[in-house]
Amino acid sequence: MPAPVCVARIGAAHGVRGAVKLWTFTEDPLAVKHYGPLFTRDGARQFELAHVREARDHLVATFKGVSTRDEAERLNGLELYVPRERLPETDDDEYYHADLIGLAAVTTADQPLGKVIAIHNFGAGDIIEIAPPQGATMMLPFTNAVVPTVDLAGGRVIVEMPGEIEGEEASSDHPRADTR
Repeated sequence: MPAPVCVARIGAAHGVRGAVKLWTFTEDPLAVKHYGPLFTRDGARQFELAHVREARDHLVATFKGVSTRDEAERLNGLELYVPRERLPETDDDEYYHADLIGLAAVTTADQPLGKVIAIHNFGAGDIIEIAPPQGATMMLPFTNAVVPTVDLAGGRVIVEMPGEIEGEEASSDHPRADTR
């Protein structure tokens, strides 16, 4: 069974009636209300959204059964998950982070590099982080030139190491389509 996907993180309490700030990790922030009940990673707690509205850089949400500021404050920092099958299918050349994490990373010559441990975006495009069997992790641009092949069925990504890319600088590369 695929691992659950983290779709949101609860922030600080908002007001006195049990509302919280909610940061979503979905392409459309309001899509979180369509995924059904949300749960903690271990499945021990389940949350059902009662109301959601947009705020400046986050959502403001209330959950059924949470009606006081004290109850809301105790939720701060919880990550909320849904089963992978509840999420919409991705377009071609578009991936959920959860589908990429754990894939083997190999060179174009099929030499092992390690495993994908994270996808980051610090504002200048997606970065793929690969952990080799030994040593420091590698952080590379997650672009079509650097990662020309994502083989989900085969459980691997093929990486063309910077410096091996013929006739093209990695920094001038076009980014891959959305990752979610």
